[in-house]
Amino acid sequence: MKTCIFSNHHFEEKHLLQANNNRHDLHLLDVKLDERTAALAKGCEAVSLFVSDNALADVLKVLHENGVKYLVLRSAGFNHVDLAAAKELGFRVARVPAYSPYAVAEHTVALMLALNRKLIRAHNRVRELNFSLDGLTGFDMHGKTAGVIGTGKIGSAVVRILHGFGCRILTHDQYENEELKTLSGVKYTDCSTLCRESDIITLHVPLNPHTRYLIDRHSINSMKPGVMLVNTSRGGLVDTKAVIDALKTRHVGYFGMDVYEEEEGLFFEDHSGDVLQDDVIARLMTFNNVLITSHQAFLTDTALKNIADTTIYNLDCFEKGAENENELFI
Repeated sequence: MKTCIFSNHHFEEKHLLQANNNRHDLHLLDVKLDERTAALAKGCEAVSLFVSDNALADVLKVLHENGVKYLVLRSAGFNHVDLAAAKELGFRVARVPAYSPYAVAEHTVALMLALNRKLIRAHNRVRELNFSLDGLTGFDMHGKTAGVIGTGKIGSAVVRILHGFGCRILTHDQYENEELKTLSGVKYTDCSTLCRESDIITLHVPLNPHTRYLIDRHSINSMKPGVMLVNTSRGGLVDTKAVIDALKTRHVGYFGMDVYEEEEGLFFEDHSGDVLQDDVIARLMTFNNVLITSHQAFLTDTALKNIADTTIYNLDCFEKGAENENELFI
């Protein structure tokens, strides 16, 4: 099947080519999919989208006019796709529902540890021959209360890692994981109690109208002074401006983020020679108790291989007309 791969990155290309093994005619493009580039897919039956691509109604219309029938997402999330418009235009859509929950979970805990033990500050000091320990004091993770909002595959992996640290763990999810409930020190509770009692709060839920700004001024005000907040899920879960205000008063003591509500056009690109236009993230970067990574939590060899394998599998299923558990039935 002739397929246009938008937002092809060097780090994923070898995995895609190996998984494909010349089965499909892949056209690798390093440009993002948007209304300006959609016509590049002319003559392709399928397009493959990265999480930073734009598949809103206007873009989908151009793809449809150019003969595209299938949308193959290289991500679990699909907030960048207008599913209603896709359905109306007759597209079939498949995603990668689970590539490596451990990759994201481990990155989440890495952010916690780096923030807590001030590893970035310590590293930069040592490079300048400053071996002082002043200002680098952290806290024991053991015995702290960690709140995990969302206990799907990634959230559950985070719970198990933090359980190994000896944390008391509060969890919240619409659907409770019975296996997690058997672990000592793990308890499901409501979101308000979790926010009120946790020393560390980490988010692992999808973004939808019910979860947008799950962390807002009201929920932040209910948290413990000095709370650590980590988001490796979706940027829109957090009201970033409210977090900035709480950082200024030290009500939020630490903030780790791998996702950002306005990351489109910013993350995944090299802006080192540009003037940063985003005042919100520029302000965040002034805090020494904030750690930002650019949507890299998924970035492990295992995850990239799984994404590539599932992407090619989804193309195989579309080509053969086979049933596919990864298809979004819209």
